[in-house]
Amino acid sequence: MLKTNEIKELFRRFEEAVAECNGVECWSARELQKLLGYSLWQNFEKVLAKAKNACEKVDETVENHFIDVNKMVEIGSGARKQIKDTLLTRYACYLIAQNGDSQKSQIAFAQTYFAVQTRRSELIEQRLLETERVEARAKLRETEKLLSGVLYERGVDDKGFAIIRSKGDKALFRLDTAQLKRKFGVPDNRPVADFLPTVSIKAKDFATAMTAENVQTKDLSGVPAIEKEHVENNLGVRKIMIERGLVPENLPSAEDVKKVERRLDTEKGKALSKKMHPN
Repeated sequence: MLKTNEIKELFRRFEEAVAECNGVECWSARELQKLLGYSLWQNFEKVLAKAKNACEKVDETVENHFIDVNKMVEIGSGARKQIKDTLLTRYACYLIAQNGDSQKSQIAFAQTYFAVQTRRSELIEQRLLETERVEARAKLRETEKLLSGVLYERGVDDKGFAIIRSKGDKALFRLDTAQLKRKFGVPDNRPVADFLPTVSIKAKDFATAMTAENVQTKDLSGVPAIEKEHVENNLGVRKIMIERGLVPENLPSAEDVKKVERRLDTEKGKALSKKMHPN
């Protein structure tokens, strides 16, 4: 097991070795060879070959991650000679670490080091998906507010709006609002949409937006006529989803969107605080 000071030293050396090539961070294979404890280039070339093979197996373009170059090095008395080198992306380094001698402490460190960087990338992707869901929920909230205003002008009160919305849910999900809440474990005082996956939230938003538009375009009034319109719009959206292999009621529920929103806000606050107070 590496000691804390050894980990800090390796971390420093790996960070110092990184360079930038066309806006992409990369490492020199010659430098990485030394960082990973390989004394002979010939032995390290074998690890490079394994890493390239692993890259090919996952259908990645090898040349995008392993860029062969030549470099000049001093060989003593002021003389210089040209040697082969390879510029490596972070992903290439990760593959090299996975294919290196795991008995070497440097390799063990590199496996963790590059895995952590990959994990950060995954977290970024996760946060982007969460942000999309929060924004979709906010959009649906605004669209429902618009529809509510349109319906109020046409003689539909809050009770009537709730009935229309529930009939729309039943058309889209084959379950009414109460049944959806039981299926997804939604508290009675919370809207179903707060626990739906992004695609379902967007589906509801699309159907609701069409209803708001058509109620005005067709000059509809009263619960029966507007309810019929909203049901037809939701059935139309359901048809599209099923044709694309998505059965609305079979999609899994998602984390409470309010919790996701609070988590994103907290992370933004921490990031802002770090920028303002870097030390």
